[in-house]
Amino acid sequence: MKFAYKFSNLLGAVYRQGNISFSRDGNAVVSPVGNRLSIFDLKNNTSETLPLSTEKNITSVGISPNGNLAIVVDEDGAALLVSLITRAVLHHFHFHKPVHSIRFSPDGRKFVVTKENVALLYHAPGKQREFNAFVLDKSYYGPYDETTCIDWTDDSKCFVVGSKDMSTWVFGAERWTNLIYYSLGGHKDVIVGCFFEKDSLDLYTVSQDGTLCVWESDTELDALVLKNKNDKTKKPNQGEDDEEEEEEDVEGTQEGEVIRGKAQTSKNQEKTKNVRYKQMGKHFFNKERDFNNLTAAAYHKATHILVTGFASGIFHLHELPEFNLIHSLSISDQKIASVALNNSGDWIAFGCSGMGQLLVWEWQSESYVFKQQGHFNNMASLAYSPDGQYIATGGDDGKVKVWNTNSCLCFVTFTEHTSSISNVVFTSSGFVVVSASLDGTVRAFDLHRYRNFRTFTSPRPAQFSSLAVDVSGELVSAGAQDSFEIFLWSMQTGRLLEVLGGHEGPVSCLCFSPVQSILASSSWDRTIRMWDMLNSWQVKETIHLTSEALSVAYRPDGQELAVATLNGEISFWNPNTAAQVGSVAGRHDLETGRKETDKVTAKQLSKAKCFTSLCYSADGESILAGGQSKFVCIYNVKEQLLLKKFEVSCNLSFDGMEEFLDRRKMTEFGSLSLVDEGAGDKDGVSISLPGVRKGDMSSRNFKPEIRVSSLRFSPTGRSWAATSTEGLLIYSLDGSLVFDPYDLDLDVTPASIHTQLRLKEWTSAIILAFRLNEKALKQEVLEAVPHDQIQVVCGTLPDIYVEKLLGFIAECLEKSGHLQFYMTWAQSLLMLHGQKLKNRSGAVLPTLQALQKSIQRHWDNLSKLCDFNLYNIRYAVALSKQRGMKRVADQENSEEEEEDEGEEEEDEQLSEMSQASLDDKEMSEML
Repeated sequence: MKFAYKFSNLLGAVYRQGNISFSRDGNAVVSPVGNRLSIFDLKNNTSETLPLSTEKNITSVGISPNGNLAIVVDEDGAALLVSLITRAVLHHFHFHKPVHSIRFSPDGRKFVVTKENVALLYHAPGKQREFNAFVLDKSYYGPYDETTCIDWTDDSKCFVVGSKDMSTWVFGAERWTNLIYYSLGGHKDVIVGCFFEKDSLDLYTVSQDGTLCVWESDTELDALVLKNKNDKTKKPNQGEDDEEEEEEDVEGTQEGEVIRGKAQTSKNQEKTKNVRYKQMGKHFFNKERDFNNLTAAAYHKATHILVTGFASGIFHLHELPEFNLIHSLSISDQKIASVALNNSGDWIAFGCSGMGQLLVWEWQSESYVFKQQGHFNNMASLAYSPDGQYIATGGDDGKVKVWNTNSCLCFVTFTEHTSSISNVVFTSSGFVVVSASLDGTVRAFDLHRYRNFRTFTSPRPAQFSSLAVDVSGELVSAGAQDSFEIFLWSMQTGRLLEVLGGHEGPVSCLCFSPVQSILASSSWDRTIRMWDMLNSWQVKETIHLTSEALSVAYRPDGQELAVATLNGEISFWNPNTAAQVGSVAGRHDLETGRKETDKVTAKQLSKAKCFTSLCYSADGESILAGGQSKFVCIYNVKEQLLLKKFEVSCNLSFDGMEEFLDRRKMTEFGSLSLVDEGAGDKDGVSISLPGVRKGDMSSRNFKPEIRVSSLRFSPTGRSWAATSTEGLLIYSLDGSLVFDPYDLDLDVTPASIHTQLRLKEWTSAIILAFRLNEKALKQEVLEAVPHDQIQVVCGTLPDIYVEKLLGFIAECLEKSGHLQFYMTWAQSLLMLHGQKLKNRSGAVLPTLQALQKSIQRHWDNLSKLCDFNLYNIRYAVALSKQRGMKRVADQENSEEEEEDEGEEEEDEQLSEMSQASLDDKEMSEML
């Protein structure tokens, strides 16, 4: 199973450069992250990184109108045709030059690619299989400088291209008689966006200096006339105002037709009415506020909404063609590199390459739909939570981020540190993250209330380079790299308990024993010291090494210690006897690449490389090692052999990737990479001025070097993670591709398993299914067992299959909807075989943690649903009580009214009787 780890996902980075796009339904955002492509599902709040990569960073992505295909192009012009349904690469192609933008036609039959000053029209790949999926149809020449942006008309008849020479060119996708090409001027800076109006040839063009031009065409789309193939007469297009008269020049080549626009006066007279444009308006964005340059633009044709992003992090929403300002907001302090709108026009996606931000804004409700940001600089360390559900990362930007392994999204960021994070650790409870920083503090963060509740400091200022927390979560230790001391604090009180001195060099790594109160510390003084926490913090053992120690790790059972040293070796020690039990020479397994400025070969360079991070697997049989290389090595501890090497990146945009010297960069004066381009008058000095927040003209870009800074195995044993220059890479077990039968016989067949099911021999059917070890068959047999027979089957199951069945239940429970059924299986197995599992706790621990992770995930989801239903029930009960009280009050009022009416009737009767008696008395007196 160790050979089945596959790249699963990329965390820690959500956007680097290039254009972001929405999916067809508008519920997902496709974002280029380095040389990989990530898809963020906005409805389900999850992310996925496609299992593909280009040779260099991705610069442009084009998605077909039906959302099935994507064309991904990197910095050198190498393209991949990708199926977004199967996540597979269908075709490779190379444009040989950097590509700025790519856009499919609305009917999906063609797509346009812009490179240098030419626009290339290709036939889009069809549904049938093709030997060459990229067939060139036409090449359009016209601009004198690089092209920047593309847009199509709704009927796919024409497209428009913007250029750096401040001109905009309208081309016909077919051979139209009255429109071959048309040039528009009117701008004084680079064209950032050009957009057609809906079902029209009318245009909007936006330039970098914040100018919007509105162009009106005198011809409708239906008035375009297809040119007869036999008609070879050249017909010019004439412009007005800022436009110049153009003459077409069409050449037939093997690579398709070549159409060249010429800025010269035509000698022929017009025989047909050609398409003409007229500038109807010119609008300027508010320049009183410091917007700097307009860097990105997007237009939604149905709602007439124009979105523009600026270098200062501000974006505008305007309604066209009136240019009414709807909304303006500052979302970042870095420039907005890319803008996209979904099909409905409700959501706007922004990509900020400087901070690595990806935002989705709903402009009508003025609220965030999605907001993610990776680490600004390199990621320094990571830690898994005890149940494997969360990953905490620390970076050079001083931020601590916590990621959900199920959704692969960051849900909380702590920014209390003021310097680089050197290490992060989870406590045993899983709800506290402890981080050490070079700012001289160790901080503890509560994941219940999302706050920093403890801050540990040393008596004298010190830079903490290592961190460890004991199994109980009570002791926090940190090693200083300048004073060579180890500090111990109490988590409960926050007080400093002890300062451990004895090392004669910087403390490189700390690690607590999982079973004892022993702290192991590695140092540059070539020693490993083991401190007894129960016996006055005295040194229990001292292990002397032959080289400087860089990393130390305990095996999960605490019976072995692994140490990585500067000479590239990994040595294994018995912590009880301080005796060495084995070693691995891993220097040659690193295979480091040479930098562009290196003068030595990669083979000589690898002699100085070493492992800087170690981690045991969950079962303790293997160890992961990574360092200053693009490779992560996994070794078998017992056999001391290399099992497999994982290449964390193949991105040539990083430094230290190429093994051989590129002779194309060699000149008679040496390598071009040694030339300091930032020292000239154009870019100023190579170091940015201190204190300058924006507008710094002296900063320059550099090539980051590929390296692995931290490695951790998931407690469930199903995955492992590595922090590298590229981001947080997760490798998980691909169980569907692994066939690992157990105790296979001739009678172990699917037919015999189904026979046992028909005979209702549940135990034997389960045993046969686990011997064949096919997931679908195991799930079928397990779900065929009646619910009232689960406990009986668990009691008669052999011990060897209990752990296998428990692991399979943990795997199924993570994605299945039969919660009660699988929970009954888990409960019966644990109740009946709990004592036997406890005796083998070391081997069964990863399985139990996987089960805990699945149960915890369902508990979190169901608890939210139950709380919501509980509030609804309470509201309904309160409402019914209120209505009942109102009904009772109404009844009481009605009864009182009836009583009042009865009293009034009695009074009337008495008055009538008295009146009658008076009348009788008067009559008697008269008589």
